Amino acid sequence: MTTNPTPPTAIEHPSSRIDRLAREAAAVATTPGVYIMRDERGAIVYVGKARNLRKRLQSYFQKQRPHDPKTVLLLTKVAAFETTLTHTEKEALILESNLIKRHRPRFNVVLKDDKRYPSLRLDIDAPYPRLTVVRKLRSDGSLYFGPYASAGAVRQTIKFINKTFKLCKCRCESFKKRPRPCLNHQMGLCMGPCFQEVSPGEYQEVVKEVVAFLRGRTPALIRKIKKQMQAAAATQDYESAARLRDKMFALERTLEKQVSVSTDFKDRDVVGLLAADDFTVIALLRVRGGFLLGSRNFVFEEAVGAPEAQMGVFLRQYYASAGRMPREILVSRLPEEPDLVAETLQEIRGGRVVIAVPQRGDKEKLVQLALQNARQSAGEHRLQRDANTAMLQRLQQRLKLRRPPVRIECFDNSNLFGSQPVSAMVVFEGGRPRAEGYRRYIMGGSGKPDDYAHMAAVIRRRFDKADQGRPWPDLLLVDGGKGQLNVALAILAEMGLGAQFDVAGIAKKDPDAGEQQDKIYLPGRANPVTFGKDGDLLLFLQRVRDEAHRWAITFQRRRRETAALRSALDQVSGIGPKRKAQLLHHFGSLEAIAAASPEALQALPGITAEIAQAVQAMIRGTDK
Repeated sequence: MTTNPTPPTAIEHPSSRIDRLAREAAAVATTPGVYIMRDERGAIVYVGKARNLRKRLQSYFQKQRPHDPKTVLLLTKVAAFETTLTHTEKEALILESNLIKRHRPRFNVVLKDDKRYPSLRLDIDAPYPRLTVVRKLRSDGSLYFGPYASAGAVRQTIKFINKTFKLCKCRCESFKKRPRPCLNHQMGLCMGPCFQEVSPGEYQEVVKEVVAFLRGRTPALIRKIKKQMQAAAATQDYESAARLRDKMFALERTLEKQVSVSTDFKDRDVVGLLAADDFTVIALLRVRGGFLLGSRNFVFEEAVGAPEAQMGVFLRQYYASAGRMPREILVSRLPEEPDLVAETLQEIRGGRVVIAVPQRGDKEKLVQLALQNARQSAGEHRLQRDANTAMLQRLQQRLKLRRPPVRIECFDNSNLFGSQPVSAMVVFEGGRPRAEGYRRYIMGGSGKPDDYAHMAAVIRRRFDKADQGRPWPDLLLVDGGKGQLNVALAILAEMGLGAQFDVAGIAKKDPDAGEQQDKIYLPGRANPVTFGKDGDLLLFLQRVRDEAHRWAITFQRRRRETAALRSALDQVSGIGPKRKAQLLHHFGSLEAIAAASPEALQALPGITAEIAQAVQAMIRGTDK
């Protein structure tokens, strides 16, 4: 059941608005459910759940009740709310999670997409599994390890595995084409399955060792290899014993670099939450086999709610897509409704999950270490935010803007000789990219390059009435010179938005004309802005422009690939609309389908060996 209160009037005094919302909250049912708060434009700003909806909503709108700064800011934005009643608290929790994931409200704890964090994938169903770096976890039966904090950490891990365990790097479909072993095998970095130098059974034993290493089972792995080395030496197989000795020494050196943090040698995650006045920091430590393998820090700006509620939302979101989950999770404070959260995590893990707040011993020290990491991250975040604020204030002075450009939107167009034209918008808030605000636009046209027409069309679409649920920018930045800037100004004036925010254009330098730097154009000014000693301000604007360019180029390239892929698949007998959509959704690009193994293609419903061979032959033919 959903209730939709009467929308607010166009002009409403803040005190009257709170009184109205308080009256509406008093009429809400006292059952479990979910509430959605919207701003004056109808955009969702917060989603919450409650055991007693009326009591929870009334707590927001009681004037005599003190609130923290984040809740005060939320209440200045809320113009209306709606509720959905559920039968149980668990139904409310599931609905809340789905709504947060779908709408990503500004004042909720929302985890960013982990595509930007690399993970390692091991396809254990392949005859000779190999490690690959991926940024998206799929439910394909493969084992995933990570995500890692940086690409550098992934490279170091792969380098060690290549040198120590010597897994293959070649795709299985290339094995039959090799007249001799690959270069990696000749360099001693591969066991040589591409040239039948190792049996599948022997290779799978090494794969098990790699899995044990990546899961933090290094001490047990060292003991196993030591026994194998002693057995080989006892049979006078000294060559094998020497290889095992080198592997054992390499693992021992790696183990020396790891930090032992508990004496029971168990797997657990440790979560510390630090709630500041205007943001929340959560630090997560990964402990495997008693050793600290890594940590990650999460910063949530303007996250509203009690720390216990934030902890519960974080645990549910993180472990919904984290891959492998340990049996024990230590936290600095119990989540709201801990039994319900534990039940949700147990369903994800497929086994028992214990959430606990330790009071003493090694476990309590681990929680304090997580909180120490959170405090360190909070300090760094404050310093960076203060530096960004000062930089934006200087940018306001240099460009003579109405206000500091806290929110910057930048537009760029892309096409290939007029084909597949697209536009893209990126958003920077507080000097940092806000990826959830990015947008892509498919543009029409005559098939000829027309940057001015595309710029006019995308500005009109961005600020059309149907798209005004998002906040307006403080600075609108267009990629181009005076021409693109004048087009944007004309469209905004036509829409009655000319006085709402500032507009600027950024054009690339022309080395042939002796120009040394990119140019920033402002309305009513003939010459570009000179930055002098404030060159960092120009670098920041270039960074915004480059991000818009990247966003547009990748979208345009993907559309070209999809069009070429559809064209190629249309010519394959046995591929209809459903199978075409299936291939496009699963692989996403020509290169991915062409590089996939026949087994991977045949794993999709309806794709036989003959169809898989025809698909790859057609795609490889179109690439020539």
